[in-house]
Amino acid sequence: MGLTRQYLRYGPAALFGLVGSARGNAAFVALRGERGRCVAVPACEHVFVWDTRKGEKVLILKGLKQEVSCLCPSPDGLHLAVGYEDGSIRIFSLLSGEVIVTFNGHKTAVTALQYDHLGGRLVSGSKDTDVIVWDVVNESGLYRLRGHKDAVTQVLFLKEKNLLVTSGKDTLVKWWDLDTQHCFRTLVGHRTEVWGMALISEEKRLITGSADSELRVWDITYIQEAKDPDEPESKKSKGSSPTAEENTEEDETLELDEHPEERLVKCSKVGSIMREGRDRVVTLATDRTGKILACHGTDAVLEVFSVLSEEEVQKKLEKKMKKAKKKAKQNSEEEPESSVELSLQERIQRVTNIRASSKIKSFDLILSPKGELKIVLLLQNNIIESYNLNLSAQVPQAVRTSKITIGGHRSDVRTLAFSSDNIAILSAAAESVKIWNRSTLQCIRTMDCEYALCSLFVPGDRQVIVGTKTGKLQLYDLASGSLMETLSAHDGALWSIALSPDQRGFVTGGADKCVKFWEFEFVKDESSAQKRLSMKHVRILQLDEDVLCVRYSPNQKLLAVSLLDCTVKIFYVDTLKFFLSLYGHKLPVLCMDISYDGTLIATGSADRNVKIWGLDFGDCHRSLFAHDDSVMYLQFVAKSHLFFTAGKDSKIKQWDADKFEHIQTLEGHHQEVWCLALSPNGDYVVSASHDKSLRLWERTREPLVLEEEREMQRETEYEESVAKEEQPVVAGETQGETGLAGKKTIETIKAAEQIMEAIELYREEMAKLKEHKAICKAAGKEVPFPVNPILRAYGNITPSAYVLEVFKKVKSSELEESLLVLPFSYVPDLLRLFNEYIHLGSEVELLCRALLFLLKIHFGQITSNHMLVTVIENLKKTTISRVSEARDVLGFNMAGLQYLKREIEAKDEVTFFADATDRFEEKKRKRKKKEKMVLAVL
Repeated sequence: MGLTRQYLRYGPAALFGLVGSARGNAAFVALRGERGRCVAVPACEHVFVWDTRKGEKVLILKGLKQEVSCLCPSPDGLHLAVGYEDGSIRIFSLLSGEVIVTFNGHKTAVTALQYDHLGGRLVSGSKDTDVIVWDVVNESGLYRLRGHKDAVTQVLFLKEKNLLVTSGKDTLVKWWDLDTQHCFRTLVGHRTEVWGMALISEEKRLITGSADSELRVWDITYIQEAKDPDEPESKKSKGSSPTAEENTEEDETLELDEHPEERLVKCSKVGSIMREGRDRVVTLATDRTGKILACHGTDAVLEVFSVLSEEEVQKKLEKKMKKAKKKAKQNSEEEPESSVELSLQERIQRVTNIRASSKIKSFDLILSPKGELKIVLLLQNNIIESYNLNLSAQVPQAVRTSKITIGGHRSDVRTLAFSSDNIAILSAAAESVKIWNRSTLQCIRTMDCEYALCSLFVPGDRQVIVGTKTGKLQLYDLASGSLMETLSAHDGALWSIALSPDQRGFVTGGADKCVKFWEFEFVKDESSAQKRLSMKHVRILQLDEDVLCVRYSPNQKLLAVSLLDCTVKIFYVDTLKFFLSLYGHKLPVLCMDISYDGTLIATGSADRNVKIWGLDFGDCHRSLFAHDDSVMYLQFVAKSHLFFTAGKDSKIKQWDADKFEHIQTLEGHHQEVWCLALSPNGDYVVSASHDKSLRLWERTREPLVLEEEREMQRETEYEESVAKEEQPVVAGETQGETGLAGKKTIETIKAAEQIMEAIELYREEMAKLKEHKAICKAAGKEVPFPVNPILRAYGNITPSAYVLEVFKKVKSSELEESLLVLPFSYVPDLLRLFNEYIHLGSEVELLCRALLFLLKIHFGQITSNHMLVTVIENLKKTTISRVSEARDVLGFNMAGLQYLKREIEAKDEVTFFADATDRFEEKKRKRKKKEKMVLAVL
């Protein structure tokens, strides 16, 4: 069957105009071993790594479709964990920019990520209220922790103990014992959501930020398991002198012990630090050393605090003691030593406040060994700012070292235009007009403007005209980047501008119910005495309603005007007489366009429909339900009856106006699409959205068949529905605090199907082999055995080896979920094959993991099957012996490495993997300081 109509596919070419999305958090990353210079920020579905010193983009970590919601660099600085809106987590290598591991476990957006201090485990919190601990080395999920009743806001590992602290919007802070995987303590001392948490003072203090201006400070005391859990609580630590207000709150603070017999930690409130901001805490964090604490609210101020170390606390106490003794001598009184204590405000001191140029969405900080604090701020208006703070100064003042702004607009782009040569793109927002080079995507001009609503390139592409919200027309010269002229064109907003087909003038429509006609003219410039381009008002068409959109027909005979009364009026251009009225939309027509031959007009409305009309009689050819929200922009492709629409539902769609068919959907934007522009040759589409990004789409040479497109759409819908289905339940397991880490996805189903197909092939081949042996026996001679083409492709391997090959190809992170959806009828064969593989000593670790999981989920059916008794007995022997062998090999290798390390250290008289001289010098310096202090006291 031949193709009746061939369309060409448009595909994504680039994302630009975006510095950083405000949805996720900024994080310092180490590139080429240098910390504090490069910062990773979310950029819609990608992650951009910016060099703050040069203001350049140095790396792009490409995502798929979903928006980035969370970032966390690994402790070794080699990897970056990225959480997405759909609940998936990807770990990228910062050296290659490639994805190493993908974890699927959450149903909704990942809100918090944290590595443990070795980088071997990763914990994630989500809007679905679950916390999942992942094994990064083994690339698999360990377990899911349930307990929060609302979105998880922060997760923290404790270095010394195998404990986890989580906070949520349900006002709770939960303590989890990762050895037993249960919540052993819940802090319920917050009246509102807990938005942030941080551990300070060598993990002996916890600070929580809530919806008020109070940062609550909690003392953490680790209880030895040998101690009696009913033992009375110890007194608060030094420095806790709560005020009356704090005591009142302390009385209201409850601590729930779900398992009092297994209590590991005591957590008592010691006071509060007051923030200057009155709104909720947005981000609360410390640097890696825990010496600096910083937080910000929904405003533009970052508050920085310094946490005193134990040595500094001792010094302060000694100073206070001296003062107290001196005072006591003067008053001839005896002051007891124990009464000298440091208040909480003295232990956690305010350093300074940093005021950014706009609202802060997130920050990260890093303390250099020299004592200089580097801070990076991701702002709401598409800016990254870097600050340096010298903590050793008498009055520390933050100095802004860099500001990355040129890569994008501060506010949403409301108008776009292409130059006539398809090379330059104009984008205009509330504060500036930018000109971009389409091929390099570099911003080549930035010019200040008023709130722009519409724009066009003047013929010749040397000037641009912008229509503003205040009704002005602004004419800019691109060569100098200067504003040449400003005219007050309309009394209200200037909603639309259209160039006349003869290119001698243009027409504008505004909220003052007028359509005005303008012509280009050359006037003498007063300053340079040379002629320059100007605009001359020649005619006016007065209407009864606000004008929303104006368009010329290609022959310049007709003018279409969209009005606020939901109609489109067609006028003759020469006489301005009324010709047609197109009515049928239920809400105002926001956009329209006339085809190249002047036969069709397509209108897009706030009622979500697109209507296609004939321009000869004004009859409606077809009404199409185009978008799930208002249709914001519509434009025909040059020399065709195909057109594009952009909607508030974040989608861009292509339509055929002759066949009234939807051709394709361009998905990429994450929020409302405000406008788009097609290049004059129709090869490029550029679009602008509320997510601050500009996207370029390119027409490819790939033909697009509508039937195939519909089929692909159905497949995508099916895959999405699979992910939303109920997760399979493990027999005998209750919906308690813990659960399996993974979730069912289309990948896990495909993996399970591949295992099933491999086992089916194994069964068929074994039956054929049995049959072949019988034939050989009957014939009394060897008959050649036909080899399966699949096995031949794998190098003439045995059927059992083929099953192992398929099994090894299943991703480590998807193994458990794939086995969970595998029907039990395939399990006996799999267990027999496992016995064979383990006996041969191949892939012992992988097979043991799969074997134990299968035994766990099918325990009842396996134990009741008498056929499997001998298989299980054999597995028991072979597994134990092989695992012991593997452990011995690992132990031997470790001992050998330790020996080599000692040999090299002894040989070179230097420590291996770490510079011990630095540590020795540090100890020496501390000892000298201590000695001096003792001498001073004496």
